[in-house]
Amino acid sequence: MNSRRFIVPTMIGAGLLAAATLGVGQASAHHAFSAEFDGKAPVLLRGKVTKVEWINPHAWVHLNAVGPDGQMHEWMVEGGTPNTLLRAGIDRNTLKPGTEIIVRGYQSKDHSCTPICKANGRDVTFPDGRKVFMGSSGTGAPKDGSDPTEK
Repeated sequence: MNSRRFIVPTMIGAGLLAAATLGVGQASAHHAFSAEFDGKAPVLLRGKVTKVEWINPHAWVHLNAVGPDGQMHEWMVEGGTPNTLLRAGIDRNTLKPGTEIIVRGYQSKDHSCTPICKANGRDVTFPDGRKVFMGSSGTGAPKDGSDPTEK
């Protein structure tokens, strides 16, 4: 018996089993804007960046800002994919903790701020006045003129 015929399929099978066990290749669930955010609940947040998560399928910008209730809250703002943000001119150096930004977006459907307020960011304005689109395109978000690909 040729040992290659047995070893190669066994190695491939073991690799696939290991990948499945470790979760390699699993994709995070992606959602439409309207599944999680309220297009009729715009927010305008001015605050300092506390943390940025460069993860797929969406980057998250965390900041402390005053919410619609007039109270200071921690906000978790969803942006586009890290690649989309990089192409738009947003990177780890432009969103360092402590950077004061203004985010225009839409609050989560549940309007909850317990323990963290959540929003989808449409655009971000930097201290130098530069405004950059940061939202997700083609996901059912309101056509508000922020997305440069909207017609």
